[in-house]
Amino acid sequence: MSKFWIIVRDVYKKNVKSLSFIIMILVPFIVMGIIYIAGSLAGGFSEETKVGLVSDNQALAEQLAQSKTDDYTFKVMKSQKEAEKQLKEKNLEAFLVLETKSEQIHGELYAESSLGTTTELMMGQMLNGLQSSFNASKLNLTTEQLASLSQPANFEKTKVRFDDNGKMITGQDNTAIQSAMSFVITIVLWVIIITYASIIAQEIASEKGTRIMEVILSSTKAQTHFYGKLTGVILVALTQIVIYAAAIGIGYTQLKDMDIVKGFLEGLSSTTIFGSFLFFTLAFFVLGVLVYSVLAALCGSLVSKPEDTAKAVQPIIYIAMIGYFIGITLGTSDPQNIVIKVSSYIPLISSFIMPIRLASETVTTAGALISVVILIVFGLLLTMFSAKLYKSNVLVYSEGGVLKSLKQSISILKNERKKIVK
Repeated sequence: MSKFWIIVRDVYKKNVKSLSFIIMILVPFIVMGIIYIAGSLAGGFSEETKVGLVSDNQALAEQLAQSKTDDYTFKVMKSQKEAEKQLKEKNLEAFLVLETKSEQIHGELYAESSLGTTTELMMGQMLNGLQSSFNASKLNLTTEQLASLSQPANFEKTKVRFDDNGKMITGQDNTAIQSAMSFVITIVLWVIIITYASIIAQEIASEKGTRIMEVILSSTKAQTHFYGKLTGVILVALTQIVIYAAAIGIGYTQLKDMDIVKGFLEGLSSTTIFGSFLFFTLAFFVLGVLVYSVLAALCGSLVSKPEDTAKAVQPIIYIAMIGYFIGITLGTSDPQNIVIKVSSYIPLISSFIMPIRLASETVTTAGALISVVILIVFGLLLTMFSAKLYKSNVLVYSEGGVLKSLKQSISILKNERKKIVK
């Protein structure tokens, strides 16, 4: 077996068998299990939320107290002082003061802690319904007339394209499902980068910090050592992705008959799922992982001590953060923004932004292909530069930080080239 694969196998086995990797794999499943169990048991173990009701209209208060909901129940109070006393004695979770004498219905909720967004939203909707009924009675409107006033407008979006003759042709709009897929892939990319950037840098810096690198480089080339370490950690990341992909596939086979899953997949075609959108999105995902891995390896080789690894990878995290937040914010709210258009062609952050532009269909296939080519070229140049620089910077022990080590390594590399030319 070649020295390259020996290094790859050693790095891969060491990381896969580590307790941190096992915990990292299990955490999403544990969290999902806890959420599922909590949701399943919530109905059986949740206590009824009792809300006191103080109103200047006792008939209305009694009527509201009879209409129970799954989230809360009203208990009519004679006065606000009585409600305050009940709240203080923990007999109530909150109390609502409802005033109906003026033309504007006013409700104010008093509580020591939040009742939850769902409960508070439902109370707001109830008050809006009371206000509408009050306005209707004041204007002598019937129930049908009130319903017609409350009827919302119909709004639909239709995707169109133009053929060679300039004729407009309508088609299916898949931007919603594409946006959901791009968000998931972008989030996974972000998690992998912040997780494995430090692992790769730590793997490269560990042997350098023990001063054993001189011995290692006496038996193998520096570039072979660099590529072996890098490949080993990338295979660890791919192992995690494959495990999650298999879990999703198994979960789909078990849950595909559920109504919520059927509703989500309704109207989807194989063209939507396996078309050019998914191809380019996965391409940006894979290239993003590779480019950031190379950059993390380069930063790891520039530190003199393993404990300085966290500082070395901080710039990488910040760059990824810029791309992530630009894509998530501007990419959804304003996909035609010039910042989104320009940044989708900038290497490192294009892996986050271009998939979101593809999901919103604001870029052509040719534009996505150009961005992929730019990212590939940048990745190749960065990899070759990092591998050449590794030979010199891996033996540089500087206490001046990453930038000083980088300058010193470049200077050594230039001097070596001059010697070769001579």
